[in-house]
Amino acid sequence: MLNFIVFLVGLALLAFGANQLVDGAAALAKRLEVPNIVIGLTIVAFGTSAPELSVNLVAAIQHDTDIALGNIVGSNILNIFLILGISAILYPLAVKSNTTWIEIPLALLSGLVILATTNDRLLDAAPASTISRADGIIYLFFFIIFLVYNFQLARSTKESDPLEVKSYSTFKSLLFILLGLTLLVIGGRLMVEGAVNIARLLGISERLIALTIVSIGTSLPELATSVIAARKKNTDIAIGNVVGSNIFNVFFILGLTALISPLPIQPEAQFDILVNILASILLFVFLFVGKGRRIVRWEGVLFLALYGLYLCALAGGWF
Repeated sequence: MLNFIVFLVGLALLAFGANQLVDGAAALAKRLEVPNIVIGLTIVAFGTSAPELSVNLVAAIQHDTDIALGNIVGSNILNIFLILGISAILYPLAVKSNTTWIEIPLALLSGLVILATTNDRLLDAAPASTISRADGIIYLFFFIIFLVYNFQLARSTKESDPLEVKSYSTFKSLLFILLGLTLLVIGGRLMVEGAVNIARLLGISERLIALTIVSIGTSLPELATSVIAARKKNTDIAIGNVVGSNIFNVFFILGLTALISPLPIQPEAQFDILVNILASILLFVFLFVGKGRRIVRWEGVLFLALYGLYLCALAGGWF
């Protein structure tokens, strides 16, 4: 029970810390006359993925590699099957052309890149499979390409709603940034330690804890954003938030994690990586089933059913 409380406290600190960091950084950027487009694509987008980043950096430093990989792959599976599933049930999700032909394929590419870089044994007859520092650098190059694409897209698109940024003094902005970073570090450490201890006490693998409890906890910002957007019928935000987060998680967070500490890959992780790829493929295919590029309610129900089946497979030790 104590370890579970530590885990929940860490999660709460992560959520609060990410919010303070975003508010402080956005206010400082606004004071420095940084355009809204840049603030939205960097600082605000970073905010929803800050919990995953914090947990992964702590896990990398502590060499809890199962936590690091499981958190990213588990979050990406959850984002599509659970979050988009719930969002589509609330309101059918219409998808823009650029999301269909560029962003979703990029999310699929990120899964294929993980598959390629985690199969050293198969591809190179190596004694073990590892996401190396060189692989991490390649991930970060992909992230730079994605970031450039987003800037070009934002510049060619009319800004529909002005970005709401709090007005803080420079000192107060820096104070909020420092507070946010401190809480993210503390929260990430508590969450990782709580997860590892829970796994040991229950006699289950850190991989299972990372793919379920940790990934669900770190994906709460994405869940809240997409569900609220779906209820307000802002379907572009609902699906864009998930797809963008999946790309960000792999190319930036996993890339940075591998750069800090190479990640040894256990054979059973291949199942999770393949499920992640399957989720992206189904998302792409479902856009062309029925009329228009939409994810409709029955497809959302199917996503939820597949996520439930995946959890059963993990709990039953099928893979």
